[in-house]
Amino acid sequence: MKILLTGVNGQVGYELLRCLQGLGEIVACDRARLDLANLDQVRDAVRAVRPALIVNAAAYTAVDRAESEPELALRINAQAPGVMALQARDIGATLVHFSTDYVFDGAKDGPYVEGDRPRPLNVYGETKMLGEQAIVSSGIPHLILRTGWVYGMRGHNFLRTMLRLAAERDEVRVVADQVGAPTWCRTVAQTTAHILAQAQVGGPAWWRKHRGLYHLSAQGETSWAGFAEAIMQESGSPCRVVPIGTADYPAQARRPVNSRLDSSRLMQRFCQLPDWREALALCMR
Repeated sequence: MKILLTGVNGQVGYELLRCLQGLGEIVACDRARLDLANLDQVRDAVRAVRPALIVNAAAYTAVDRAESEPELALRINAQAPGVMALQARDIGATLVHFSTDYVFDGAKDGPYVEGDRPRPLNVYGETKMLGEQAIVSSGIPHLILRTGWVYGMRGHNFLRTMLRLAAERDEVRVVADQVGAPTWCRTVAQTTAHILAQAQVGGPAWWRKHRGLYHLSAQGETSWAGFAEAIMQESGSPCRVVPIGTADYPAQARRPVNSRLDSSRLMQRFCQLPDWREALALCMR
């Protein structure tokens, strides 16, 4: 099986490149080789590679900057996945795409399930929602995996920011009234690879039965301040975490106060997901 993998320099894409080994011939694309902002390039790449599977781990993820670059975010997060889906339909390929908890407004009391209606608060969330819709409307066999609060030991993410600030300061002020589940990028990649291994065995019948949308999030929940405190504990840093409110940390883009995703559907069908704290400890070791 030939696999076209995008975004290999990103957090999830970097891990996917390793976790997907053995499932087929991987054609790995970073931004220099495949820029999702260039829709003609996306179309031509799929036609040239003619993969059996496209795994799209590339995205525009600068949430605040997206407010001032909506057209670019739309092209990368919505139009490019739509082009991939249409090209996949033409060549008989399947598609795995990653989305976000930011498609929701955070007003729900409990964790969000796949059937909850998206109501994004910001440009990033809106463009990711439109990307989901473009894939679904194409009618191709697909998996859309929503995750959130992704971190790892490389790239730009909350974990690395906290470790850097802890080395520079005695205390950090972190938002305490937004709740979610920090999810290690390797958890996302390993789970995806596990699911695709099952799909490879099951063939077209597997895709007919299991295609669709799933939430892929670590288990448990915490706030950003709670996440920061756990990072300090795991790293042995004496840096103190000062909880603050969202209103005390102004940002260009609004964030949902509730980013919890219910991953029961994925776990019932495919595999278990780790507790966020256990995964953090493993990541930092």
